[in-house]
Amino acid sequence: MKPTNAIKPVRQIKKVPVKRWTLKDIIDDTRIVQAVAVARTAPLSEVRRIIEKAKIKKGLTPEETAVLLFQDHRPKIMKEILKTAKEIKEAVYGQRQVFFAPLYINNRCLNNCLYCAYRRDNTLLHRRSLSEAEIIKQVELLESLGHKRLLVVAGEVPGRFPEVVNAMKIIYRTRKSQGEIRRVNVNIAPPTVGQFRQLKKVGIGTYQCFQETYHLPTYGHMHPSGPKADYAWRLSVMDRAYRAKVEDVSLGILLGLYDYHYDVVAMVMHADYLDRRYNIGPHAVSVPRLKVAKGTPLCDDKTLNSNQYILNDTQFKLVVAVIRLALPYTGLIMSTRESAAMRLELMNAGVSQISAGSHVDVGGYSTGAKKNNDGQFEVEDTRPLDEVLRNVIESGNIPSFCTACYRCGRTGEKIMDLLKPGTIQQFCFPNALLTFQEYLEDYASAETRKLGIPFLVKQLQKLPTKVRAKTLGKLDRIRRGERDLFF
Repeated sequence: MKPTNAIKPVRQIKKVPVKRWTLKDIIDDTRIVQAVAVARTAPLSEVRRIIEKAKIKKGLTPEETAVLLFQDHRPKIMKEILKTAKEIKEAVYGQRQVFFAPLYINNRCLNNCLYCAYRRDNTLLHRRSLSEAEIIKQVELLESLGHKRLLVVAGEVPGRFPEVVNAMKIIYRTRKSQGEIRRVNVNIAPPTVGQFRQLKKVGIGTYQCFQETYHLPTYGHMHPSGPKADYAWRLSVMDRAYRAKVEDVSLGILLGLYDYHYDVVAMVMHADYLDRRYNIGPHAVSVPRLKVAKGTPLCDDKTLNSNQYILNDTQFKLVVAVIRLALPYTGLIMSTRESAAMRLELMNAGVSQISAGSHVDVGGYSTGAKKNNDGQFEVEDTRPLDEVLRNVIESGNIPSFCTACYRCGRTGEKIMDLLKPGTIQQFCFPNALLTFQEYLEDYASAETRKLGIPFLVKQLQKLPTKVRAKTLGKLDRIRRGERDLFF
């Protein structure tokens, strides 16, 4: 079902008529290398100054980010950084964890990325694209579980872009009893401005694109052939999105391709560039770690174990926490690449969005859990959505399936204006409870309902009196059969 709520006009993206922007304005390699070199020997007094600065939620410079990334050898400082990340996340986003699931519509690709099972030369992979009937079936299965937002993923083959647009149309109009998908995010090869306009017309939520690694020589090595070999075209994709008025974009790096100190600092630099040029920073960022991928030269078990750039768990937790300090108003996504235990820890270290019950192979939701024979990579957290959601409740976090901001026009610069003073909480907290009530009514297991109902009642007490009264009214309407109510 395509979003029906009228989207309010958004402010014009800030134009910069004088300065001519170049790729160096986005990623300054010399500055990054120098920042990383200096950060290695930063005194403890500087580390503490940076942490104190982070607490005021103004973000960090690339240089300050680099300093904190070298603190994995200091347990007390690590503990302080993790604690600060939790405090910032809860101050900006509350205890909410927003749920989504990926939907792979094809695994056809002309790129030869050394780490991806979808690479062109992988002969072990069965190639296919979902038909319209198959997309409907996959969406109905996801809806029957309770999902409200999907991330459409596809390989890169020029000429197949219309498949993505058509898939979005199918997803929005497909309904399963009480179920419906209310937000479709997209992770595909970098579009043109014209293609972005097509995506906007059919209701794109967030556009997600990973640079993978910002280190140019490593990027060239990892992407030896195919359209993705063009570093500059990929790096400038968010500029094209903003030009097409697609204001919610999501950055990402694949940890393990190169030195994580360099890539995290570079991603913070990219986010800062977007904020300075367009007055709109990224809606979200992702930091997945390399995992085993069938038929790849870089990600078989033996090669992964000998990779000098692989992060251990301590380093990974530090990366997540430091990003929260550096980009306080940016969503932080954690996928099912990580274990259930790691994902639980990271919810309290800055993560605000998680996938659940995910399959990363084409048609995977019909094949049953743990098969994943033709997946893009190995999934570590294979638990169903209901079990993950129950785990979130037990941790004290609030499950959310809310999509209200997108359909009310609270996107791009507008949502940043609400996030920075904390005003967004007056919408997001009660909306999370409303969507959680929907889940309890329509999809939850008996065990989850037993935990969820008293948990929801407890959360209601945290709302201001007037907001609580309005929320109680909407909750009662949901119990009587109404759906998709929000503030």
